[in-house]
Amino acid sequence: MESPPTFTRPPAPGLMPGERIRARAAGSNLAGRYEANLREAVDDGWEIAHEESLLRTETREERARSALSYNRSPDLPFDRSVNPYRGCEHGCIYCFARPSHAWLNLSPGLDFETRLVARPGLGAVLDREFRARAYRVAPVALGTNTDPYQPIEAKWRVMREVVEVVSAFNHPLAIVTKATLIERDIDLLSDMAARGLLRVGLSVTTLDAGLSRRMEPRAPAPARRLQVIERLARAGIPVRVMVSPVIPGLTDHEIEAILTAARDAGASAASWIMLRLPQEVAPLFREWLEQAEPGRAAKIMGRVRDTHGGRDYDPAWGKRMRGEGVWSRLIAQRFEKAVARLGLDQPMPPLRCDLFAPPFARGDQLGLF
Repeated sequence: MESPPTFTRPPAPGLMPGERIRARAAGSNLAGRYEANLREAVDDGWEIAHEESLLRTETREERARSALSYNRSPDLPFDRSVNPYRGCEHGCIYCFARPSHAWLNLSPGLDFETRLVARPGLGAVLDREFRARAYRVAPVALGTNTDPYQPIEAKWRVMREVVEVVSAFNHPLAIVTKATLIERDIDLLSDMAARGLLRVGLSVTTLDAGLSRRMEPRAPAPARRLQVIERLARAGIPVRVMVSPVIPGLTDHEIEAILTAARDAGASAASWIMLRLPQEVAPLFREWLEQAEPGRAAKIMGRVRDTHGGRDYDPAWGKRMRGEGVWSRLIAQRFEKAVARLGLDQPMPPLRCDLFAPPFARGDQLGLF
């Protein structure tokens, strides 16, 4: 396993003296579950003036030895994925990937949003794995943990090199994102779509720009995401709108409106996932809710627990994505009726696996004869 990169700022449960945050969803930096020690900034009584500084995003490199991650989860429609980045600057407070930062001995709170890891050279690693004799082709998923088109992709371009490799091998690909930067790669993506190798899922959580800014502070505004759907669809790329996560008591009333707006923008299919609060995400979300929606926090958390058997989250297979109980059934019924009425209930075209073929590599000249 790759060694985690070293950061200059130590993990801490709170902000350091003088640090302030802007456009971040998490309000704390509590230590991850694997931390042996807790560090906390406290007033020592010396009354030393600290220069005020804005908490900024740091990015470090990781040289990956493997690109493909495999899973055997029975409730996931894919068995392999690629993650160009660790952490995500979008900073969505509900992100189920936050606990993965604890594996780096970093906080799933502010560290997840501000201390990111880029994996340059991942395309070459993926190229090697695709060429292995034992490799058997099946759709690879991108964006299933953190967003591969998050803002730092503009500089690091790891996603671009991965897509170039996948396209060169005629390998089927499914992308999940909520970022506008995917428009940069329409040249590659539209060509893959024409070969039956690509589909895209675009996440729209709410149409309320104010709520989106509080809940997903560095993600594109809802109207801009709808524009991305339109541009991708116009380029011939199959787009599925992902109404996820649905937050009972906060965003569930928008299901029909989101689906209608996405259909009008060009989406051809739709899906939904219930809010998931695994591990450290639950206390972070409760903390955010008390600050962002103080008048409704208790009601919202009550609805959330109603969908997970009285707990903040139930990780059981078959329940974690949809929840259970009356509110879960009601949301599912509303969604099913809406997609049927809007014509979004058709399955997306299957991805082709029969075109897969390794391209010639340097030194393969004899293969031409």
